[in-house]
Amino acid sequence: MKLNTNLYVRIILDGIIAGVGLTLFFKVIQSITGYQVYTLLLNIDYIPHLNEFTFPEVVEVAFHLLVSIVLSIFLFLFIQRLQPKSTGSVIGICVSICFIIGALYFPTTLLSNRTPAISSIPSLVYWLIGHVLYGCILGKLLQKRLYKH
Repeated sequence: MKLNTNLYVRIILDGIIAGVGLTLFFKVIQSITGYQVYTLLLNIDYIPHLNEFTFPEVVEVAFHLLVSIVLSIFLFLFIQRLQPKSTGSVIGICVSICFIIGALYFPTTLLSNRTPAISSIPSLVYWLIGHVLYGCILGKLLQKRLYKH
């Protein structure tokens, strides 16, 4: 299936919507509990050269949303190639991949003094719940794209 411009724009918007959902979830969790999951989401301390700058929060959120856009495009193309038989499979695939990404990303907390300790079980649990939520949101949005075209 050829990726047309309108579909591409919708997939980008899906990534932004899911990314904003994750951002807001972590911001609320951090403000209520004090666990630094929002800080971890926006953390770029481990990226050479970028870690030399202090960016405003809105720019850090924009970095996160760029990653979310790339992930939404990748997941759309990946799931499209798999050709799942049911719409529920789309959400399941997105949740599984996003959970794995969250689990693999959490150890970057070792590379910063501003993020949760690697041993913080509550932070890890909130982090993984957030990524499952993100996978559900993105999966539901992509499901519409995959079964509409």
